Amino acid sequence: MTTGDTELDYAALAALPEVDQSTRVPQQRRPRFDGDVSELPDRACWALQHLLTRRYISAETDRDLYSWVLEYRAELSVRLSELDLMLRIAENVDVAFIEQARYESARGVKLLRREPLGTYDSILALHLAQFMRASGDQNVVISRDEMHALFSGVLNEVDRDAVTFTARIDAAIARLAGLEILRKSRDDEDSYTVSPVITAVMTASVIAELQQQFELLLSGGTPAAPDDPDDQEAGIDV
Repeated sequence: MTTGDTELDYAALAALPEVDQSTRVPQQRRPRFDGDVSELPDRACWALQHLLTRRYISAETDRDLYSWVLEYRAELSVRLSELDLMLRIAENVDVAFIEQARYESARGVKLLRREPLGTYDSILALHLAQFMRASGDQNVVISRDEMHALFSGVLNEVDRDAVTFTARIDAAIARLAGLEILRKSRDDEDSYTVSPVITAVMTASVIAELQQQFELLLSGGTPAAPDDPDDQEAGIDV
């Protein structure tokens, strides 16, 4: 083949070095602020910031952030580990959150405060976790009245007064809403959507223990609270 008066030398072309088309030229990272010396990409930094300041990141409510957590999970795990924190990703429900590492150290500082769940909080969380597991991928919407009905068979020796008993259940609903396990519906103030994060927090061992507490409550007994809130498995790191 010729081009004008020039004849192409195919042998010479074959001898040229090949160019790796898959190799991308690394882009120079621009500092976000004066003094920024981070080695992580901006998206990884933003994902880390949200992990440290939010109870959890859900693909349902913030897909971009969740995708960045997945993309940089190795780098984020290293940064969190340096703070005695562990990255937890429940891919079955597309939720990411962090937990405090538990080990004995005279120098270590716990950055997350452990929020133990009370008896009514735990029992309500137990039922919500069971509903969520049974629903598969479907959203679970539950009303305040339905949550009160969950305690209809309780024969509590302490809260015999109906007003006090009702107030304790309302307080449990408010507590789980504060922990973002329950999300109030925009259309109905007395209806809530159960967050999928509950299936990640409520492990099988926790559910089994709470089921025993609930059965004790049904029989009229009073479940014993742990002496140390940090040892309460149903607690949630915040």
